[in-house]
Amino acid sequence: MRALRTACAAVAALVLAGCAAGSARTAPAPPANGREGDALIRYAQQVLVDRCLAGRGLTTAGRPASPEESGRLQAALFGAGPTELSLTLPTGHTVRAHTDGCLAAARHTLYGDQRRWFRAEVTVNNLGAEAAARMRADPAHRAARARFVRCLKSAGESPTRAGDTAALQRCRRGSGLASAEARLEPVQLAEVRSLRRDQLTVHEQLRTGALHRAAEISAAHHHGNNPEKGPSSP
Repeated sequence: MRALRTACAAVAALVLAGCAAGSARTAPAPPANGREGDALIRYAQQVLVDRCLAGRGLTTAGRPASPEESGRLQAALFGAGPTELSLTLPTGHTVRAHTDGCLAAARHTLYGDQRRWFRAEVTVNNLGAEAAARMRADPAHRAARARFVRCLKSAGESPTRAGDTAALQRCRRGSGLASAEARLEPVQLAEVRSLRRDQLTVHEQLRTGALHRAAEISAAHHHGNNPEKGPSSP
């Protein structure tokens, strides 16, 4: 229930954010700004999700009246049964998602090929984590990390529970860990972006198409229209 309330709150927040997009009488040109573009896509996605849920007699407005209704809403939003999409990242973490459910249907309308978008989106969203894992494997980082851990232990701190203490900051500087990370992190991120260039290109292409469809959906929604734009829902 807590996870569902969080999801519903996020969905409602998208509606409020989208309402600030304006009420242009024709479909505006998609914004070039990254944050504005992301907000437009989120808003259009929410319009599609609400429309999909309404078709199933459901809504994210309000708390579900019973556990059964909560289960219906969660399944309608996120899909049910085994996940159809799966990607194991270089970090070893596996991300999974459904191709059914209203969120998946909205993304299909915006991006077209769900599998292609899922792979690109998950890859791009985890570039930082991949770069961090590569950085931690670097011998210079491992040596600095070992010195950092010894410093913390000598100060009576646990490496896993040090928090943002004075000892933590002193040991990060004294061990050379802070300087090692400042030097290695941008290098590793650049290498990862080069390795994943193909997925970055796909992500940008699909996002550009989604921006155009989102602008059309948003403009039509402000006029009370329900045009069939983009690929049909699965």
